[in-house]
Amino acid sequence: MNNIKEIKNELLGDRYFEIDHSSGLKIFVYPKENYSSAYAVFGTKYGSVDTSFRTEGEEDFTSVPEGIAHFLEHKLFESEELDAFARYAKTGASANAYTSFDKTCYLFSCSGNFEESLEILLDFVTNPYFTAQTVEKEQGIIGQEIKMTNDEPGWESLFSLLRAMYHNHPVKIDIAGTVESISHITADLLYSCYNTFYNFSNMALAVAGNVTVEQVLRVADKMLKAEPPKKIERKFLPEPPTVVQDTVVRNLPVSMPIFAIGYKEDVKTPCRTLKETLESEILLDIIAGKTSTLYEELLNDGLINTTFETEYFEGYGYSAHIFTGESNDCEKVRERINREIIKVIKEGVDRETFDRIKKKHYGGVIMNFDDVGSLANSLVGDYFNGEGLFDQLSVLESITAEDIDNRLRTAINVENSSMSIIKQD
Repeated sequence: MNNIKEIKNELLGDRYFEIDHSSGLKIFVYPKENYSSAYAVFGTKYGSVDTSFRTEGEEDFTSVPEGIAHFLEHKLFESEELDAFARYAKTGASANAYTSFDKTCYLFSCSGNFEESLEILLDFVTNPYFTAQTVEKEQGIIGQEIKMTNDEPGWESLFSLLRAMYHNHPVKIDIAGTVESISHITADLLYSCYNTFYNFSNMALAVAGNVTVEQVLRVADKMLKAEPPKKIERKFLPEPPTVVQDTVVRNLPVSMPIFAIGYKEDVKTPCRTLKETLESEILLDIIAGKTSTLYEELLNDGLINTTFETEYFEGYGYSAHIFTGESNDCEKVRERINREIIKVIKEGVDRETFDRIKKKHYGGVIMNFDDVGSLANSLVGDYFNGEGLFDQLSVLESITAEDIDNRLRTAINVENSSMSIIKQD
């Protein structure tokens, strides 16, 4: 029996449906009238940091090679017959997948043949096919990808920073692993990870756009069989609050030095709340967003260019406020950012600036409701984080300037930061 709940937002005049499917899978459907396309995401709460785990009833933790979640994502598209991409070619859908630090998602978008495309998605994700021969072949393919990304300046800049900040947390490991780590992946290990994390109790399906609940359930009822839920326990080594090193430099061919500056947060609980995340995003915009005084000054002084960005980087057991960009004087940029942070801590957030930035973020959240891809991905991500899709609006509305002041004082310490620099030899 499927349990269907309608969730409305009066401000937006919009709604979506949350379904507890009889198979044990959580399904979300966000119908958008007058849309010509549909977008579906089938995700599992399983990412690159999940390298040690056990299920209920198991005495020992299983440790697996780094990069296995990403490897598994690649392998699921294969079957004994046509691979999933070849099948999608027949329906006209555009398909893809991604592995992040905390989840793996399979997706497609289409303007027709929706039910046929959804059937393919649910079929290949729930029917793994691994052999020693196909695993060995994939090791060569992914090994080449790893070597290429290791020499990609932007990617290497981020992971050099993470290695400089984190002592033990697996977030410092490249999502794809290393050539050495993936060489230890076997078909049996893939099945072990699949059977643990690709359980419906650890997964979610979200569909948005030109679809109906009836269409989605018609396919789900046909394709999904009930399975008992699994309780998964992840294991992480303790992470000290301090950074590993202040500065790390790597030489790669770049036209201008690339920097990534991270302020490691001393996390007291494994996960950040939605309020903390939104506060940090507003805070970063106030300090160094495109309309900030600091951004304008750095740009006018020739210390940065328009590649400069900020990001609140967070997940299970880690979080950091990160500034990235290009500069011929990376140390000077860091000094100026530190100076601005200290100034705002001392003087407090300017209230007019706070009101303007808050309105900007509120408008950005509302605009995302017109993007079916963003909706579907957010439904899955929010569910994995224990949140609802409409929660952002109410939480954002509640945030005050005093909250931002407090967030800055407790979450950013200029003495506990690292910087990675990629520059020409």
